[in-house]
Amino acid sequence: MVEHQLRAQGIKDERVLAAMESVPRHLFVSPDLQAAAYDDRALPIGEGQTISQPYMVALMTGLLELKGDEKVLEVGTGSGYQAAVLSRLAAEVFTVERIDALASKARRMLKYLECSNVSVIVSDGTTGLPAHAPFDAIIVAAAAPHIPQAYIDQLKINGRLVIPVGSRFSQVLYKIKKTSDGITSSISTPCAFVPLIGKEGWDERESYEA
Repeated sequence: MVEHQLRAQGIKDERVLAAMESVPRHLFVSPDLQAAAYDDRALPIGEGQTISQPYMVALMTGLLELKGDEKVLEVGTGSGYQAAVLSRLAAEVFTVERIDALASKARRMLKYLECSNVSVIVSDGTTGLPAHAPFDAIIVAAAAPHIPQAYIDQLKINGRLVIPVGSRFSQVLYKIKKTSDGITSSISTPCAFVPLIGKEGWDERESYEA
């Protein structure tokens, strides 16, 4: 996966590649999908959610520019795979999941893999995690209709936010940096994520028309 997919698609951050090489992705999917665990595609994990394709995990993680001493917030724990990768790259990781069943399963797997610097919290991730803010970096693994102000507020100066923004079925990946002079943003790539549901995201009852 690392050599033939990620490097081949232009992922160059050696720390990110090493982290992804060290995390057994097949453990984060159901037994019937383990044969496909290292394919470069998203896979279902139950509850209408997915584990992101390896390339997107690598791309988003690289955009955070982690050096090893950061406190990171992940919104959308899902299977816990992204959090496990982040655990190899940052000092402390807080990951928020709105679905209790997924959070419990992710918590068990992260404990099994000895990711002791990861805390899994069940909450509305669209409002961030103010009790543990500010963060050096925030990564959002779900599609937002707009960038929640809470994320900007909870970033440190020079902090980075990576988030897919757009319609229900088509988004663009944004990298936001908070500086002492304000906010800078850049667009990375088109993408498609499950919706970010909550107070500052999509309403779960909506039809999510594109």
